[in-house]
Amino acid sequence: MARYGIGAPHATTIARVLQLLDTRTFELLLADWARNLRHRTRHNTRIRAIAIDGKEVRGAKNGNHPRVHLLSAIDQDSHAVLSQVSLGVKTNEITQFTTLLDHVTDLKGTVVTADALHTQKGHARYLHGREAHYIFTVKGNQAKLLAELEQFPWDAMPEGNRTIQTKNGRRTIRTVKSVTVTTGTSFPHATQAMQITRKSRSLNSTKWHLETVHALTSLPTHLASPRELGERVQKHWGIENGLHWRRDVTWLEDKSQVRTGNAPHAMATLRNIAISLLKNLGHSNLAKATRKLRNHPDRVLSLIGLDTSH
Repeated sequence: MARYGIGAPHATTIARVLQLLDTRTFELLLADWARNLRHRTRHNTRIRAIAIDGKEVRGAKNGNHPRVHLLSAIDQDSHAVLSQVSLGVKTNEITQFTTLLDHVTDLKGTVVTADALHTQKGHARYLHGREAHYIFTVKGNQAKLLAELEQFPWDAMPEGNRTIQTKNGRRTIRTVKSVTVTTGTSFPHATQAMQITRKSRSLNSTKWHLETVHALTSLPTHLASPRELGERVQKHWGIENGLHWRRDVTWLEDKSQVRTGNAPHAMATLRNIAISLLKNLGHSNLAKATRKLRNHPDRVLSLIGLDTSH
C-alpha cells in the first residue's frame, strides 16, 4: 500500500468507522465466517459442542456511557464465535438465549453447554425442537431441581471417570459420576444426571479445596460417556475463564478507552476474530503470538487472506 502513497489511517479515523459500524450486520457476517472456519477444522470428537458465554465490557461504562454486555455462542473446539448478541439495559442473557442460537443454522446433533443461569425449561425445549442437546449445570437458582439431583444416591455410585492434572502450580483431581434419568427429575428431555467433583490444591500446600457440581444433559448414554461429559463441562469452564482472561489481561479489554457508539461492541467482535484465528493457527500462547505479530502488519493481513505483495 505504501508504494502507492497510501498510508495507515489515523486512529481517530478508525474510531469513527467503528462507532458507525452496523454491528448487527457485522455479527451476521462473523457468524458466516465462523461456520466456514468450524467446518474446515476437524477434531477427534463424536460430539460437536457450543458454549454459551456472557461478558460485560466494563470499560465501556466509564464516563457514563451505556454498558456493553455481549452474549456469545462459541465453538468449544475451534473457539470460533458462531453468534453474538448485545444485551441492552432492558434485556438479559436468559431472554436472548434463543435469539443468539437462531443465528446458528447447523444446530442438529450439537450439544450446547451453559452455566446455571441458562438451566431453563424453555431453553431445553427450544434445543430439543432444533434437534440439539444440552449440558446444563444446576445450582441454587433452581433450588427445587438441585434438591432433586442431590437426592440421588451418589455415594453408592461408582466413578464413571477420573482425571488427575498438574497445571499452573495446582494439582486437580476430577471425578464424574452419571446416572440414567428415568424418574426423579422434572426437567424436560433430561436423560442423564451428573455429579462432578473437583478436588484441587496448590503444589506448595497440603490443603485440598473440594467443589461439587451437579448437571443435567439430554445426551443419552450411547452418545456420551462420563468421560465425554466431563470433558465437555471442563472445556466450557475453560472457555469461560480462558476467553475472559485473554481479552482482559492480554488485550486489556476492561481498560479500553473505546467507549463511544458501536465501537466497544465492534472491538470486542474483532478480539473474538483474532482469538479464533490464532487458536486455529496453533497458537496456545496469545500474548506471545501478539508480541510476535504486532510489529509486522503484513503478516497479520496475510493471516486473513489479504495479499500485501502488490
